[in-house]
Parts: sequence; C-alpha cells; structure tokens
Amino acid sequence: MEIKFWGVRGSIPTPITPEQLESKIAAVVQRVKPEDLDSEESRELFISNLPESIINTVGGNTTCVEINLSDGTRIIIDAGTGLRELGRDLMKKREIGREFHIFFTHMHWDHLQGFPFFDPAYLPQNKINFYSPVDKLEEYLNDQMRAPYFPVTMAAMGAKKTFHTVTGDCMRLGNATISWRRVKHPGGCFAYKIEENGRSFIFSTDTELRKKDFEKSKENHDFFYGADILVIDSQYTLDEAIEKYDWGHSSYSQAVEFAATWKIKKLGLFHHEPKYADNKLYSILNSAKWYLSHLDFNDIDVFVTTEGLELEL
Repeated sequence: MEIKFWGVRGSIPTPITPEQLESKIAAVVQRVKPEDLDSEESRELFISNLPESIINTVGGNTTCVEINLSDGTRIIIDAGTGLRELGRDLMKKREIGREFHIFFTHMHWDHLQGFPFFDPAYLPQNKINFYSPVDKLEEYLNDQMRAPYFPVTMAAMGAKKTFHTVTGDCMRLGNATISWRRVKHPGGCFAYKIEENGRSFIFSTDTELRKKDFEKSKENHDFFYGADILVIDSQYTLDEAIEKYDWGHSSYSQAVEFAATWKIKKLGLFHHEPKYADNKLYSILNSAKWYLSHLDFNDIDVFVTTEGLELEL
C-alpha cells in the first residue's frame, strides 16, 4: 500500500504568502556562512542541514489523499483542491484508461471543491467510482457544478461515473478491506480504515475527539487498536479546542493521547489550521513529540503531513 498526500489543509486553501516566503529566505540567509558557498558539495550540505520548517512547505491545498494498493487499485479519499494537483500529475504521466475509486468523508466545501478541476474526469476512457455512507452523493456533486456556482456541469465530464452508497461497516476493494465509522463533526463525517496484507491505514479528518472515543469498547478496539498509520485531525492547540468546542476539530495534544491510548505506530497530524504558517506547524510537531515523551510513548512516530509526502505500508 502506497499513500501520497495531495492536500493537507483544513477549511480553505492557503497558498504561501510573499511575507512567508520572504521569512524563509531571510532565515536561510541568516544561517549561511562563506564556507557554505565554496563548492557545489558544500552548498548541498548546507541545504540538507536546514531545518525542515525552512526548507519544506507544508502546502496550501485542501484534503486529498491517494492510496495505491498492491494490485494497482487506486483509491482517493476526498476531493479538496489537492485533487487538481493529483489530476495534473496523472495527465502528465499520461495515465489514461484508468479506474478510480473516490471515497468522501463528508460534503463540506474544502472536501469537494477540487472535483470540477480533476482532469481525468473529462476523459471518456476513464472510469470513476464514487463512494459515501450517505446517499445523495451524486446530487451534491452535481449541485456544486451548476449555475450560478460553476460554468461547467458534471455532464461535461466524459468519464464513466458510478455512484455507490456503501452500507454496513466494511467492503472489499481489490486486495483490501475498507471499513468506516462516523466521527463527530457538524453535519456528520466518516473515518476510513484501509487494511491490506496485514497492514492498516486510518484516515480520520474533521474529527472532534470525544470521551467515548477513548473508551475501551469492542467497536473502538476493532477499528483503532494497533493501526500502523493514523492520520487524524489536529487543527487546534488545546486552548483553541476548548474555545471552539463543538466546531468539529481536535487539538494535537488530543491526537497524541488518542494515539497512545490505541497503541498507534505512526501518527500523522492533519487538517492544518489555515492561519498557521509552516514554522508554527513544525513547532506544533515538536510540541506533540515532547508530549508523547512526557507520556512515555516514545515508540510512536509522529509526523506532520505535507503535500507530496509519500508513505509505504
């Protein structure tokens, strides 16, 4: 199973600002020494030793994650603005005549707004399967692609489109088992778990963790316990989570406690606050690592999700 992140921001797209770029350049200039510029080798070494918060960009696109199974089945979770970038990449690679499986966590704008710009959907050689535990998915997608909201209707998309309302609590797709469960978020939202070859990936965006999510019930245990990777909403600091109770998002500290409770192996911080620049998000990552060590759970690998990040299970 290969996982790639195409959009990791929450609520609204947030491209890097000129001021943020200038701040990164200034931070590099402050660190450089004459000997760092002596040769190509010294320059490369200097760049490789820069802090990740300076050299890397978290990204500004909203939710979209690609999962490729071992048998070639391609799964996409959510159609935020990151889906446009995924589509452009597929077109560049000339991947035509493919079948896609797009799962939706919920219908908020930041999880839909990339779909009209998904270039593979306009090719009649392609096939797209859409999945959601709630009905009316086709109606919702059609609604955002009609006047006065958008100039092109979904009828212009030439790919063969099939809509599935998934029932029960799991299904088989390719070599994988996909299960889902409802999480707390205004209007409702679903977390997905993908299991293949004994490894498991859980994606739980737009999740406000509750006391009952920590309870050692069979339902919680079966879904979360021992997952190899958990990517979960960690949009807020603890103060913000308290202030914005019932807004449908969690703090990084709650995510850490949750991962420790269910003995998660890798924890990905996700659905980043749009007002936070890269340095703030990396400081949150450092705080999350400190908190894990404070809880004596140093064996959990915590990371901040970034656009372009690739993971393999």
